[in-house]
Amino acid sequence: MAAVMASMPNIGPCRTGLDTCSVCCQMYLSPGVSSKRVHPRSTTVTGQGLGKYAGCKVDAFKPAGPPRDDRSGSRRSNGSVNVQQAIPSTINSNAAEKLSLAGQKSANVPIVPDINGISLLQVGPNGSTLAGASTPDSKTKMSLNAIMAPVADDLKTLNDNLHTIVGAENPLLMAAAEQIFSAGGKRLRPAMVFLVSKATAQLAGLDSMQPQHWRLAQVIEMIHTASLIHDDVLDESDVRRGKETVHNMFGTRVAVLAGDFMFAQSSWYLANLDNLEVIKLISQVIKDFASGEIKQAMSLFDCDLTLQDYMDKSYYKTASLIAASTRSAAIFSGVSSSVCEQMYDYGLQLGLAFQVVDDILDFTQTSEQLGKPAGSDLAKGNLTAPVLFALEKEPELRDLIAGEFTDEGSLEAAIALVIRGGGIEKARQLAKEKGNLALKDLECLPQGPLRRSLEGMVDYVLERIY
Repeated sequence: MAAVMASMPNIGPCRTGLDTCSVCCQMYLSPGVSSKRVHPRSTTVTGQGLGKYAGCKVDAFKPAGPPRDDRSGSRRSNGSVNVQQAIPSTINSNAAEKLSLAGQKSANVPIVPDINGISLLQVGPNGSTLAGASTPDSKTKMSLNAIMAPVADDLKTLNDNLHTIVGAENPLLMAAAEQIFSAGGKRLRPAMVFLVSKATAQLAGLDSMQPQHWRLAQVIEMIHTASLIHDDVLDESDVRRGKETVHNMFGTRVAVLAGDFMFAQSSWYLANLDNLEVIKLISQVIKDFASGEIKQAMSLFDCDLTLQDYMDKSYYKTASLIAASTRSAAIFSGVSSSVCEQMYDYGLQLGLAFQVVDDILDFTQTSEQLGKPAGSDLAKGNLTAPVLFALEKEPELRDLIAGEFTDEGSLEAAIALVIRGGGIEKARQLAKEKGNLALKDLECLPQGPLRRSLEGMVDYVLERIY
């Protein structure tokens, strides 16, 4: 096995007794080494040159062919335009000229099952299934099942492997990881990685995703999960998605260590992708998380916070990870720098829309729907888009915030003023603007199920606020 792996760039044994399956990109003990951590399907190595374990769950992934000269996306388009509209001031991003492709959308996408107990459907308050929302640019609604259909099998395998690679060396860390994984989640971020990977691979003339795409999806979900564990500690949250948080169950010490371990584990896997551009992109994300938390901590109950300050913070805490992941997926497909930039902007705009929508839901949904206390952001002094917009019309709101809601009923009064002042509606308009910009970025991709799913992802995010 070691001899086979040595001939493959970017992938190889990590230490004595460990090999990497070149198909699913997982580290497993070599055949004959006693351990529970073996390949989920077999420990038998197949024919020469494949470098994979027999019966690997992702047999569709073939070893990468000869490296392309433009693997890092170095080709440039003839023209470029500066896309500054609705982009945080901390970002200096140049999006290349959009390549318009004609075609009509189709809603004929198969329905897929749940992912190992993680529902792919969002259920409404009356038990009804919520389909994707319509935006000014969309003709057809897609359910989340339909959106996920092209990558449903990939997400199932990812979910299985996450339990294998996270905390496997320490039972306590494994238990902590299981606590947050069992809380559900739709795996939207790895789904976007898979969708962009397949769409851009198709654009580049590749038959399928590359092994690096698969590892990237794992890294992104591990980073996201680590950030959630740390966020809950900083926010002193008792529940997430209706379940007890890691720090509430195991204590702050274990939660911090579990988050640190997952960040470290993801960094190790990231380094083994052996692509400097991607390593820089994703490493910056981890730095952005810390910057976002610092910005938030320094601006609590600050009514002088500007909308641009809020957008910067939203980029650091949410959009940075999504933008870096979609761009990295395009880089591994070897498409042009123009397409890579558009995939980055797609992730950026969608990530900003996602954060604005989340902040709206803090005011419009019940505690049961949110899986955490309603109005919790405002109660802690985290002023979001609805609050900032309402402050323009409701001077009394400023006084309530300045009092930090120490008086009985003051929080409820503030929420009422946010709604009365039109903060919710203006925030909805902001989210829709971001969503439309994200849809525009997809024009470089060919029409088909993959592009429709990426468009549907935008609709799904926006649908939650109606």
